[in-house]
Amino acid sequence: MPDVTTQPGLSLEPFRAVRYASSKVSSLAAVTSPPYDLIDEEALKRFMADEPHNIVRLILPQQDYGDAAETLRSWLAEGVLTVDAEPALYAYEEAGEGVLQRGLIGALGVHGPGSQVILPHEDVYPGPIRDRLALMTATRANLEPIFLLYDGEGASATSRLVDEVASSPPLLETSTGDDVRHRLWAITDPAVHASIAADLRKRQALIADGHHRYATYQALREANEGPGPWDYGLALLVDSSAYPPHLGAIHRVIPNLAVSDAVRLAKAAFRTEQLGPDLPTALERLAAQDGTAFLLGGEEDDLFLLTDPDQAQVTNSMPDGTSPRWRGLDTAVLHRLLIPELWHITDDEANVHIVHHDAERALRKARRANGTAVILNPLQVADVLAVAAGGEKVPRKSTSFGPKPRTGLVLRTFDTDRR
Repeated sequence: MPDVTTQPGLSLEPFRAVRYASSKVSSLAAVTSPPYDLIDEEALKRFMADEPHNIVRLILPQQDYGDAAETLRSWLAEGVLTVDAEPALYAYEEAGEGVLQRGLIGALGVHGPGSQVILPHEDVYPGPIRDRLALMTATRANLEPIFLLYDGEGASATSRLVDEVASSPPLLETSTGDDVRHRLWAITDPAVHASIAADLRKRQALIADGHHRYATYQALREANEGPGPWDYGLALLVDSSAYPPHLGAIHRVIPNLAVSDAVRLAKAAFRTEQLGPDLPTALERLAAQDGTAFLLGGEEDDLFLLTDPDQAQVTNSMPDGTSPRWRGLDTAVLHRLLIPELWHITDDEANVHIVHHDAERALRKARRANGTAVILNPLQVADVLAVAAGGEKVPRKSTSFGPKPRTGLVLRTFDTDRR
């Protein structure tokens, strides 16, 4: 691969992928999983029980990362995982009810923190970066792609090529338990690679999912001298103008905070309304709100709607130098006012747990933890893009772009990604 430092723009390079041999596993659906940070303990046990070669044994090893590295080596030696013969870019499609997304999986050129080529929109924390860095260092691999969006202005050459490839028979196809069909095609023609490179070089991309993994790519590159496989990281790149993303909400669970206490304390800055126990009706009320709003629930049967935060308190809670758009984000009000100022709780991973998309699951987790679930509306895509373009980052775990790439369909190892 060329040295990424000579590629000033967005770069997605072909590589020799590592993939499951379908003859060695029960099914591709059984050995793949969602991204590592969406897998809770219950799901992890289920994935491990379903198939002895499920990818969770690599991305979430139960002992230490040395075990993950040894498992990866043994699966390669046994032929459970195989290496593609030629470097390729991989067209990838996810399709289901109301879902169609196509993009390219390749080796993404990693840029420094000050680059305007790859834009983060969320803050990152040291703990997850240390965790993923230890795993990537031990396995010498990128085991799951991050998810990037770029604006192809409706008709990019790259997006057209992906659509053309998708009309041919796929390299692999599988349907997962969420009723999504995954298809993959290998693009091996160097002339097509060159056309894609020329198209992407002038563009920038937004990190939709995988901020901590991209920060780990940067840390890995910094830790190694000279050009090498650490100059790249595995990524899925999607043209958002051709395939607009879905943006879901990320809910919070605060253990050991009774809902009655949460509502009582919130009244100091919010209008509160008792809604009753019916979740679908409560979610409709939440979605109908124009301004900042939250739905609280937990051990008590009733749900509570918080609206109309006191603007003086909102303003006083915000960091200096943030834009009006940033201060208007629901997650900014949650992160800066409701959790730390009104509930007197440190907003970190130990005290505030997250649940992607599923409000009912958040409520169940809150009840088990004798706590409070905070149900949010999803942010607007336009707000996230504007904040990122202005050089700001939304509060942690503000966005859940989808559909996310399935982990385990395509892997990249440093030892096999060589020309």
